[in-house]
Amino acid sequence: MGLLALAALMAGTAAEGQSRTPGASPPSGGGGQPLTVDSDKMERFGKESLVIFTGNVIARYNNNVQYAERTEVYFDEKEDRLLRTVSTGNVKIITRDCRTGTARRAEYYDLDQRVVLKGNARIWQEDNVVSGETITIFISQDRMIVDGGKERTKGIFYPRDEKKTAAAAPAKSGTPQCAN
Repeated sequence: MGLLALAALMAGTAAEGQSRTPGASPPSGGGGQPLTVDSDKMERFGKESLVIFTGNVIARYNNNVQYAERTEVYFDEKEDRLLRTVSTGNVKIITRDCRTGTARRAEYYDLDQRVVLKGNARIWQEDNVVSGETITIFISQDRMIVDGGKERTKGIFYPRDEKKTAAAAPAKSGTPQCAN
């Protein structure tokens, strides 16, 4: 859902402690799955422990996808642990549980497992939606805070139709299939 803000929202990313190639260090929690980033351009700044992806950025990790125009990835000094990411420009995140989020900016902080969507932020799943100026998601706590800024926050929640939910549920074999 930055790069997970990739993460999304990319669902929990603490360091795995395994040696990785700088710039390719994936968040952990995915059983060693790689983080894949496609973009028009990539720049690495070794002294700053920073990698910048620009132009049609698509980041994938553990069945989560994030789209943006620019994503900055900050690593620790050894470049073996992702610290935070910042994504800007048409940010869209699709999580592995089929939630979709959009904002002008997405920031991901690995240490406290927090994603912050800023600027006309929205998250929805099926017909349910929440929106505000800023949405902060605490991944490990399964908690969300929506701040309306100058406007009021908005949430629309529909009751579940148990028959429809049961019929539409995927087989117990794995994760739901999202359009990402």
